[in-house]
Amino acid sequence: MAKISPVSIKYIIRAKFFAEGTVEKPDVIGAIFGQTEGLLGESLELRELQKEGKIGRIEVTLETEKGSTTGIIEIPTSLDKAETALIGAALETIERVGPSEATIKVETIEDVRASKREYVVERAKRLLKDFQERELPETSELKTTITDTVRMMEVTEYGRERLTAGPEIDEANEIIIVEGRADVMNLLRCGIKNVIALNGTSVPETIKVLSEEKIATLFVDGDRGGDLIVKDVASTCDIAFVARAPDGKEVEELTKKEILKALRDKVRVGEKKPAATFKVKEFKKGERYVELAPRMQKKRYKSYDPYRNAGSRMTREKPRKEIELSKKQKEVLEKIQEEIIGTRGAYLLDNKLEILGKVPLSELATTLKNIKAYAIVADGIITSQMATVAEQSGVGIILAKDFVRKGNFKALTFKEVERI
Repeated sequence: MAKISPVSIKYIIRAKFFAEGTVEKPDVIGAIFGQTEGLLGESLELRELQKEGKIGRIEVTLETEKGSTTGIIEIPTSLDKAETALIGAALETIERVGPSEATIKVETIEDVRASKREYVVERAKRLLKDFQERELPETSELKTTITDTVRMMEVTEYGRERLTAGPEIDEANEIIIVEGRADVMNLLRCGIKNVIALNGTSVPETIKVLSEEKIATLFVDGDRGGDLIVKDVASTCDIAFVARAPDGKEVEELTKKEILKALRDKVRVGEKKPAATFKVKEFKKGERYVELAPRMQKKRYKSYDPYRNAGSRMTREKPRKEIELSKKQKEVLEKIQEEIIGTRGAYLLDNKLEILGKVPLSELATTLKNIKAYAIVADGIITSQMATVAEQSGVGIILAKDFVRKGNFKALTFKEVERI
């Protein structure tokens, strides 16, 4: 007999069998073929259907007890629903099997594909569960892993106490002091490399020396512990500014946006609100003067003093350019601002606000003598010399942390551009 492929089975006819005597499997199968012959026409002749592979092997299971026989008949088919139902109905016309009277009753016609679908769904659930438990990292996670590895390579040990630090402590004019290694790592992830850790409760001698040579910002957690560190470090070091994480948060868990905001909102030691580096008052029509805030007049740094040239005297300025920023220009400047914070560099832009180049802030004045720039975004304070050179070279816009002197250009601080 031909055997139907399990792949092509659509339905299985299941019928109960009863005979009033003892019969064997060949008797049942012979009755099925013999008593249905010609009943449904040539197209549904069981022998021909089996030869063509449209029905499979007829399976018969029998049990004999007390002179009678019961059993189950199963016929797999690849016919359509109507044809399969006709075959099932034809089975019920069989009245004798061998020498005995018999009855056949079709109980079900099972849709094999439905059973397969149920299996597929259940199996898919198990596979998905296994896959999620062994899931490979997403692309973003892979990028984070690679970035973290690179940052780990940038971590250095600085000073005789071998303090955890970024790679630009020596080159930078400003440094950021944090509590521990995890804080350094988080700032490195954000591209801030002039960072160094206290690495303990007592203030290292290296930190004391650095704070005298550079402009030092102490960046602490937003909790009681952070307040205590400020008191301790500020009493032994020459700290210029204090930055704080949001209330209840630690520096090591902040996002890049939160870190940049905290550094922008830093305050001078002993003050609670951010204070401008200078005060601007009206002098007379078309002119203004700049006077340094009293606290900043007293502050002096050994290696870097952006206010040295300004002193406390009044300086006259030319009328400034009134340039209105479009929404698109503001967005471009803010994006560049986020990129540059912590780098101690300056971006030079053309009149379309496309980047011409990037230079260390200390080389900005020299560079402006050779490159024509329309706008500048600087991670630092624009000194009087920088402002003068910018005026002479025709710069239209300068966005910076602060200004010792503003000139004949549109001058914006990082805080001011956010409010536009």
